[in-house]
Amino acid sequence: MRKWLPLLAVSLSTFMLLIDLTIVGIAAPDLARELHSSFAALQWTVDLYVLVLAALLMAAGSLSDRLGHRRVFIAGLVVFAAASLACGLAPGIGTLIAARGVQGAGAAAMYATNAALLGTVYTGRDRSVAFGVWGAANGAAAAAGPILGGFLTEHVGWRSIFLVNLPVAVIAAVLARLAMPSGRGSATGRIDVPGVTVFTAAAGLVVYGLIRAGDTGWTDPVTAAVLAAGAAATVGFVLLERARANPMLDLALFRRPSFAVLMLGAAALPAAAFANLVFVSLWAQSVLGLGAMAAGLVLAPMAVVAFVVAAAGGRLLHAVPPRHSIGWGLLLVAAGTTLCMLVGPSSGWAALVPGLCVTGLGVGLSTPVLASAALAAAPPDRAGMANGASNTFRQLGYALALPAFATVVTGRAGHVLAGSGVTDPAAARHLTGGGYADLLQQVPADALRAAYAAGLDRIFLISAVIAAAAGVAVLTLLRHPAPHHPQPSPRGAARIASPRP
Repeated sequence: MRKWLPLLAVSLSTFMLLIDLTIVGIAAPDLARELHSSFAALQWTVDLYVLVLAALLMAAGSLSDRLGHRRVFIAGLVVFAAASLACGLAPGIGTLIAARGVQGAGAAAMYATNAALLGTVYTGRDRSVAFGVWGAANGAAAAAGPILGGFLTEHVGWRSIFLVNLPVAVIAAVLARLAMPSGRGSATGRIDVPGVTVFTAAAGLVVYGLIRAGDTGWTDPVTAAVLAAGAAATVGFVLLERARANPMLDLALFRRPSFAVLMLGAAALPAAAFANLVFVSLWAQSVLGLGAMAAGLVLAPMAVVAFVVAAAGGRLLHAVPPRHSIGWGLLLVAAGTTLCMLVGPSSGWAALVPGLCVTGLGVGLSTPVLASAALAAAPPDRAGMANGASNTFRQLGYALALPAFATVVTGRAGHVLAGSGVTDPAAARHLTGGGYADLLQQVPADALRAAYAAGLDRIFLISAVIAAAAGVAVLTLLRHPAPHHPQPSPRGAARIASPRP
């Protein structure tokens, strides 16, 4: 039993850091009410966390190569716990957003070392089991966040969704100290600080531009300027990385069709399967009138199916080529989000159950395989970088999809409301931000329900298109015959699983 304690520590940390991606969404109405926050500000409580996590993943992995994986993992736990305490005690939205950014830094240190620690501790069939359980934690966390968040928000208060991280972090840290090999890093070279800086700026500007577009429209001069600056920073990042001898991300990897399509799949999976859940939670609470706990349970089918399939996948799908697990998993996500389009003006929560179950099946099939397939798609001396890139693209896909979906939901709802005679654009923003009850005094309930349902249908359609396109691309281009979990030497295991420049 002792041999599985490292897996428990890694899985607890993974579940905790990933659940914080979605747990805020279910508490959004309470947060907005108590902290007097706009919906755009609430988006930043999610997006800043994800942006910092994505931006620092590769740098954190490179640092762990030098200092030791366990040391960086435990340091990440400490930073994450301290930031969670600051979030739970935040007096205003500004403090909460800043603390969420620090949380993202701690999460990056944990997430960048997770696979490295598993690769070092486990070999043979144990490694397949370990990666299957870790994949289950990955697959279930994003969908389980609203369930746990709903329970805590309704019965304890929204601050508890952050404070609950403290005991989990302590348990994971103790297990890491007791059961994980200490190991010191041996890598040399410098961390690509310019690359990290420019990448963070590019992602931050694009996300800010998308969030602002939802508030002010695409024709707003500031919005256009910010998006243009984000595009320029992206080009600058590409030019910078091409010129550096030791880049954060070797762009030559994208010349390999298998690697490029895996990065597409890594970004598409969370964008298609999880980014729409924030708006489902808001719809369930504001339009259907469910409590936070009940709204969280609406997503339980997806969480349960994803966990069961991912946990079984590590053992049962060991010999299945990755392109089938990932490609067909993405196509199932596309089918599931298409089924979710059954939601209409008079629908209740049960209309989502078939679609969420099918989506969970796709998530469970795809998630455990993405990391190991990325390792196999890169040359051995770039395997760690490939793993870091895969994790980065997953977080970036979610970070970009969330504000984009917010803009789409608001725009579509505004179009439907305009057809009902409501021309004030602020009404649509207020509706999709959870203000259904406030608008009932001005707009008929039927019009409001039709507007929100139309917005949900549109983002489900976009999710389906994203997942289907990525699934077909993976099935077509991912051709390498590598196994799911390569068996490197003990020394090589740490190098494979940890990003390095």
